[in-house]
Amino acid sequence: MTDLSRMSATELASAFRTGEVSPVEATQAALDAISAYEADVNAFVLVDGEKALESASAAERRWQSGEPVGPVDGVPTSIKDIFLTRGWPTLRGSNLISEDDDPWDADAPVTARLREAGAVLLGKTTTPEFAWKGVTDSIRHGVTRNPWDTSLTPGGSSGGSAAAVALGMGAWSVGTDGGGSVRIPASFTATVALKPTYGLVSLYPASPFGTLAHGGPMARTVGDTALMMDLLTGFDSRDWSALPTPVTSFRDGLDDGVEGLRIAFSATLGFGENHPEVETAFLAAVGELAAAGALVDEVDPGFADPRTAFELLWFAGGAKVMEKYGEEALGRIDPLLADRVRGAESYTASEFLDATQVRMDLGLLMGRFHERYDLLVTPTVPIPPFRAGQDAPDGWPSPLWTSWTPYTYPFNMTQQPALSVPCGFTRDGRPVGLQIVGPRHADALVLRAGRAYERRTDWGDRMPPRVAQPTQRPSN
Repeated sequence: MTDLSRMSATELASAFRTGEVSPVEATQAALDAISAYEADVNAFVLVDGEKALESASAAERRWQSGEPVGPVDGVPTSIKDIFLTRGWPTLRGSNLISEDDDPWDADAPVTARLREAGAVLLGKTTTPEFAWKGVTDSIRHGVTRNPWDTSLTPGGSSGGSAAAVALGMGAWSVGTDGGGSVRIPASFTATVALKPTYGLVSLYPASPFGTLAHGGPMARTVGDTALMMDLLTGFDSRDWSALPTPVTSFRDGLDDGVEGLRIAFSATLGFGENHPEVETAFLAAVGELAAAGALVDEVDPGFADPRTAFELLWFAGGAKVMEKYGEEALGRIDPLLADRVRGAESYTASEFLDATQVRMDLGLLMGRFHERYDLLVTPTVPIPPFRAGQDAPDGWPSPLWTSWTPYTYPFNMTQQPALSVPCGFTRDGRPVGLQIVGPRHADALVLRAGRAYERRTDWGDRMPPRVAQPTQRPSN
């Protein structure tokens, strides 16, 4: 028999339509996967099986009567515990928030869109405190682990969502990405995630990290990612920066391939350094794009590492998060976050505007770059996953997540769409991701290229053993 928890959202929707599978069966399979594997990976902070099955039963009745609310009515789904979700607390991974702080009677835009589409909400996934870093652990909820090897991190900050998706604990999830937070865990767990063009996915309340923060889909296939974009996008008046609702589907032209596209590839963006096996997997992926008919050129975009400017913008946001809790609260949060918040308290308005200027210059440069090239591809992360419960690999020169994610945060600064798809494994079985970046508003093109690559390989077809036993790993 088919393991329903391993079916994609697209496959489940098709099976619901024919009556081969019911939403109740699919939801129960996802809940069974959670029961079986949650203790190993710590992907969820809340699971509401009773409500999920009630929603699935309602979806089943709609399918039986021929009146589904949409094509994915009844697909089991999870939500990162950053988004407001009516009836459930949103704790953001922090002891500073109490379940009694709020009536929890509002949905974030993404939650509302998913409910409108009939998605079955299973629960909320783990995040580091206030989604501030590139791994997933917190004082409140502990360490989240990688399904491919539980001694490793799944990355972050949407690591709970990635672990859940990889293990079939729901067909897909929605996460946030302020500097790589859907793409890093997608790379580390051999799943797929898109950081869309800023404003396509409405956010409410506004992120304290400002216009660096995006919401985006996380799935096991590019097709599911495109399908979820159709659900998540939609103007919401609560978001002052929301873009208009798209008038076409992100699935239109998805299988049109990359023949004739001008694709620049850069292994390092001109300033990074890769683990040798990451670089090998990346170059092999570039070869697949060329074999599919893309016109590929090795070229760096021509900008220096904007890490200093990004960190100023990012940690100014972190300080703003903490402002309402007072100085005493710094002793109750992630010590590394507290350290960065204290440092950010001395930032001046002039320094903030200087960092913003770096951002604007980078956006201008990338706009001109994409006049010559349709797409840019890089490794998603220069290293494979490292030990869980650590902020950086053993012996790494810096504890900050930005020190090992140089290829993700630049494109939060420019607000461009960026997709991560699986592109291989190291010899010891650690996943590697390929990042595909396009000009602003070219999300459909980015997805199309990801789909073209996905069709030529079987990396995305692989799922972790349930659950991989931890083994001794290199430090980086």
